[in-house]
Formats: sequence, C-alpha cells, structure tokens
Amino acid sequence: MLMVSSGILFSLFLIFVLVYQATTQPSFIYHYCSNNTGKYTSKSTYKASLDYVLANFSSNTGIDGGFDSYSYGQDPDKAYAIGFCRGDLEPDVCLSCLNDSRIALTQLCPNQKEAIGWYDNCSLRFSNRSMFGVQESAPNYFMWNKKDVSDVDGYRVVLTNLLSGMISDAASGVSLKFATRTSVAPDFSKIYVLAQCTPNLSEQDCRDCLDLIYAQIPLSGLAGARAYTPSCNFRFETYPFFDVAAVVQSPHLPPVLPPPLIKGTKRNTTTRTAIVIVVPTLVVIILVVGIIYLFLRVRKRKDHLETMDEMGNVESLQFDFDVIRAATGDFSDANKLGKGGFGPVYKGKLSNGQDIAVKRLSKNSRQGDSEFMNEVVSVAKLQHRNLVRLLGFFLEGNERLLVYEFVPNRSLDQYIFDPKKSANLDWESRYKIIKGIARGLLYLHEDSRLRIIHRNLKAANILLDIEMNPKILDFGMARMCVLDQTEGNTNRVVGTYGYMAPEYAMLGQFSIKSDVFSFGVMMLEIVSGHKITSFREGENKEYLLSYAWKNWREGTAVNLIDLTLRSGPLSEMIRCIHIGLLCVEANVADRLDMASVVLLLNSNSIALPLPTQPASFVQYGVPLATSMKLDTDCKPVSQYEVSITELDPR
Repeated sequence: MLMVSSGILFSLFLIFVLVYQATTQPSFIYHYCSNNTGKYTSKSTYKASLDYVLANFSSNTGIDGGFDSYSYGQDPDKAYAIGFCRGDLEPDVCLSCLNDSRIALTQLCPNQKEAIGWYDNCSLRFSNRSMFGVQESAPNYFMWNKKDVSDVDGYRVVLTNLLSGMISDAASGVSLKFATRTSVAPDFSKIYVLAQCTPNLSEQDCRDCLDLIYAQIPLSGLAGARAYTPSCNFRFETYPFFDVAAVVQSPHLPPVLPPPLIKGTKRNTTTRTAIVIVVPTLVVIILVVGIIYLFLRVRKRKDHLETMDEMGNVESLQFDFDVIRAATGDFSDANKLGKGGFGPVYKGKLSNGQDIAVKRLSKNSRQGDSEFMNEVVSVAKLQHRNLVRLLGFFLEGNERLLVYEFVPNRSLDQYIFDPKKSANLDWESRYKIIKGIARGLLYLHEDSRLRIIHRNLKAANILLDIEMNPKILDFGMARMCVLDQTEGNTNRVVGTYGYMAPEYAMLGQFSIKSDVFSFGVMMLEIVSGHKITSFREGENKEYLLSYAWKNWREGTAVNLIDLTLRSGPLSEMIRCIHIGLLCVEANVADRLDMASVVLLLNSNSIALPLPTQPASFVQYGVPLATSMKLDTDCKPVSQYEVSITELDPR
C-alpha cells in the first residue's frame, strides 16, 4: 500500500511541477540587458561558464545572508554571477526567487554577456567581468507611489527623520548590510522603510551607494518610492512590504529546533502511520491538480471570449467604403491634406458632422488581412488625450483605409520653426506642449496594453489641437513589445537622423531610452526654436546638442533660449534645458526614463543630477539632414502622415 501510494504521489507531483512551470512565468520589476561587453553564442565557452555559475543558484542550499556570488572559467570567457535577496527572507524563499531569476534573465537576455534583473524579493546579475566588491550605481531603476498624502510637510519630516539613521545602520552591517524602520505618519498611518547593500561592499561604498539613490528620490508628495541599483536598494511605503515580525526578531537568529520526542513515543515506522500521512497528502495533491486543471479550462474559455470580443471590436471599427468616399468627396484633390510614403491623407466630414482624416494606404503593402485587422484593434485601444486617435478602418481587396480623428491645427514644427508663428507661441504654451508629449510617451512606454517604442518621435509628428494640446502620431515605425521588454534589435533602422539615439542609428539597438533621446532633442528644439539638423550660430553651422552642451558647461545656457521667450520664467526654461540634456546622455543607462521626466516637469523642487556631454552624430560622420527610409521610397511627411504600426517578427 505504501509503495503504491508513493508511486502515485511521485507521479502526481511531477504532473503538478510540469503544470505549474507551464502556467507561471514570473516577470521582473525591471531588467537590463547590456550590450557593452559583447554577446555570446549558444556553443561558446562563455555560455558553458555562465550555465555553470547560474546552476549554483538552483542547487545551493546554504545561501549565506541572502547573498551569494560565483565565478567560473578562464578569461576572457570567465563568467561571474551575483545573487542578492531581501534581508528578511528565509533561505528557501530566497533560493526560489534566484532560481526564477536565473531562468527569466537568460530568456530575456539570451545572448548578452552582461545582464541584471530585479524582483521584489531578489536580484540576479551576471557578467564576463568581475563585479565582486565593486560599488556600481548603473543601471538603475526608480518607481514612485503617487498616492495622495494628506499632510505633505508632516509626512516629509517624519520620513526624513526615519532616513537619517537608515543609511548608517545598513552600511555598518557586517554579515548583512540591511536595515528597516517603521514610524507613525501624521495621519496616524504607518511608514515602512528599508535600505540594503550587497554584503561584499565596504561600509563607505555602501554609504555612497545609498546616498546616491536617496538624493534622487523626492520625499515630498509621494506615499512611496523604490530605487534599485546593482549594489544597493532603497524603498519606503505606507504599507508593510517586508516581513515586519521576521525583522523584529532578527532574520538570522538560530533556527528553532522542534521539541525532543518524549521517551517511550513510538516512531513512524508502521504501515498504519504511513497511510495516515500519505493518503491525506495524496488527496491534497489531487485537489491541487484538479484546481489547476479547472484554472486552465477557465483561462482557455476566457481567451476564447477575449478572441470573440476582439472580433466584435473589429466589426465595430469597420467603416463602409461608400461612407468614407462620400465624406472625402470621392478622395478629391481639394480634400487632400498631404501625401507620404504610406499613401495620401484626406480630410473628410461624416454625416453626423464629425471631421475625420483618412489615410489611403498604398496598395503594395505586404501585410496580411488578419495581421492588418489585429493591428488596427491594438492601435484603436490606445486611448490618451496626447495621442492621435484611430477611429476605424476599411479593408477589402487591395483597398485599405485608416480613419483618424481630425486635428485642426498643424504639426508642431510648423509653429516653432516659423519665425512669425513662433513669436505667438509663448512659454506657457510651449511648456504645456512639452508636458503633454511627455505624458503621451509615458503612456506608450508604461501604461498602454503593450509597451510601444515609437522610433520616429520628432516635431513633425506632433499635431496640435484647437487648444494647442499636443498629440503624438505616426506609428508607422513603432515597435510593440511585451510589457517587460524594454529594448530590442533590428536590422531595419527607420527614423530621422539627429532625433535618433546613436546606439539605434549605428547599431540598430532601440529601446524606450532611444525614444527618450528623441524627446530630449525635441525639448531643446522647443526651447530654442531651432531644428536639430539646421541650427546655425552666426555664419557657422552648429549641431544643436553640441551648442547646448557648450553653453551649459560655460554657464551660458540662456543663449539657447528662443529670443521671443526672453521675457518668460528663465529658471523654468533652463530647467527644461537641463532635463533635455539628461535625456540625450551618450550612455543609455544614464538617460532618464519618461516616468522620471514627467515627475521632474511637474515639480520644480526636485534636484536634478548633472548632465554629461551628450551623444554626437558628428563624431561618427553621419549626415544630419539625412532621413532613414522604410522599404518604400518615403517623401517628407505631411501634417497627417499617420501610419499603422508595422510589426516585425522577433
């Protein structure tokens, strides 16, 4: 009986493990795949070294203080890895987190020799260079909890007092550089704070690491925040996010041993006792497997219902061809707004009086019908006040029409680069435009259904509505990614030189940070009133970024400001120049993300780090006035050069 039950138990356990692994795919809070140290192939010596060191995180049962490091191999194919857990975790929880990290990180960064990923409970990093005992602050990641705080000043005072000793407490640790504190906020809620460094850092290095990220976290107006770097992390919240009881008792007290058996107690050696243990366990596992099976059935049905819903959405978005033809006067030249590489755009008016813009796509598109419709549904779900809205489509044979909302004013470049019109665009309007573009880009990067990297952000692709609110358009070059994918590679670079980040223009490496670079260029254009590709200083042709950096370094940033804006708030304009320079950093990891940009634009009290020299195309010999082209022979885009996203296979 015992042998049969054990066999069934083992089989069901295997089924449970396989089903569990197939239905769970943990996602990092943030991960970074570095291309700075090169890539490896699946049969390389470095791959073998990396597999060896990462395997230790799944097999080791004695992880010390939530931290472990390994290295294996010979240079230049030697692999190094560091696993780091939150200080209050039990060893088994820590190991489980690191094992998940090992699997996820090698899947997300399959060829990079260096990468890092962060979960709530742990982080894992590997590289082909030694990282042991070295304090590193990049790459880093910041998150804000923007929940309202009832007493902003009182909350800040309590939080500041809490933090005053936290860094010293964590840095002075020996086997564990980990500290937590709790306190009562002015509204009688609790504040929970945690600071931690990797134990292999010196006390001074730990202090420096925590000081650096602490200086970048605003304490005013936020209910919580967290910061992650390779060497340290920091977090505060109004709810317990660590095991308070475990920390109070000290997470590394000797384990409590079970009481000894009372003399004369019989040990579990009889078949009856074995049955008492095995049968209930077997029943529980059967129930668990049954629940998982039901879960899979429910999820499959849910996916089916979502598919049906998608089909319904497609039908609701489809326009009648005769309706569009009537609205545009049979696509008359009088209603043509412009023509780009993807086809002409016409203004139209529906029978209910609504104005629309209709793009008639060229008939040589290589996109399939189902792919086209699925993409229309995805783009139509992007609902944000700072994005041009797709209203619907028509598809039949070779005829493909996209229907957008009509935005009455022209594109941003028609205003800021026109000497007469720019004089009517005061700083208040320009600042509103900058913040609106930032909010729209943040939505694409973080809040939309899919993470969308635009890849062709520039002033010509920003429309202005009747109230001069900006709307981002032209997703014809965008890339849609899974939610936790922040970068990728392409062998088909598209966009416009000057706006493109160097790593994208030169190497085809695009990311949300390449969009940030483009946004930084636009900020400097909006403040200066000059194009990135045709800026002049007197008789000399100058690159706008190099001119901005030269004046920033010499303390004459005011020289960059459009002469028509000199009567506005100079401190706010110079702060925008500062933020713009932080967006065009040469090092991708040093650039801000859009969440930070939006926060900084809405709070003048947050201190800004000093920028470094921005990336320069001139040093690469790249012709600034050149535009990258798609497969079609693109012409200069019109004010309504809006295109459906072209998804490339991965």
